Amino acid sequence: MTLPANYATFIDELKNRISTARLKAGLAVNRELILLYWHIGKQILERQKKEGWGTSVIEQVSIDLRKEFPDIKGLSSRNIWRMKQFYLAYCDVHKKLPQAVAEIPWGHNIVLLEKVKNIDVRQWYIQKTIENGWSRSVLLHQIETDLYARQGQAHTNFENTLPKKQSELAQQILKNPYNLEFLSVADDVHERDLEKELLRKLKDFLLELGTGFALLGNQYHVQLEGKDYTHATSRSGFVKTSLAVLTYAKVRCGHSFSFSCPYLKLS
Repeated sequence: MTLPANYATFIDELKNRISTARLKAGLAVNRELILLYWHIGKQILERQKKEGWGTSVIEQVSIDLRKEFPDIKGLSSRNIWRMKQFYLAYCDVHKKLPQAVAEIPWGHNIVLLEKVKNIDVRQWYIQKTIENGWSRSVLLHQIETDLYARQGQAHTNFENTLPKKQSELAQQILKNPYNLEFLSVADDVHERDLEKELLRKLKDFLLELGTGFALLGNQYHVQLEGKDYTHATSRSGFVKTSLAVLTYAKVRCGHSFSFSCPYLKLS
């Protein structure tokens, strides 16, 4: 098939649009989660001031919330205390959560809360994190080596720019466990990552075996008890040898089975 002359440019534009849309969606989820934590921290602080809530009450809050939302590990009592500290860190200066703070993952915010006490310096590190696409470990390193003192003055004017799509920050936003648990999709993502890694290992193994072996495919269509199971509902792998096609499939309806069948060589 002969492709149009401008096909490569067309595909590159679509890839870029998809990557940008994914990153914006990830940022939107992250923003809502950070705003939620800000709100919880505010509510906890107000209850403590008005009603004298102590440690035991906060622990009960965590128990009740995790009972209702068991997939969200971010609702531990320890993290709820962090939410309170998060709110306290900004509420004296800002009535609302600063925009830049909601643009970085919760893990980055925890590092900043624990390591940087000056609010202007903290916001400087936030801006640099977004500009340079720092991962949490890189941010921690920059704080520990006192990059702020080495590079200049703090500025608080947040430039509303997206982190680079290939940066570590962008990847951590898309795969942030707090965000994924918030959406109740963490297990699905972990399963997909595990499947990719298993397939990579399987390909390497087959290459070592040499001639006569090949990976025919995965995510194959399966019919079981009159029902169709494809991409989102089945996990399967196929290994071709000169003697047989070996198949294993795990279907989420609860059935797990394996079988082999003759494979006729055409040559």
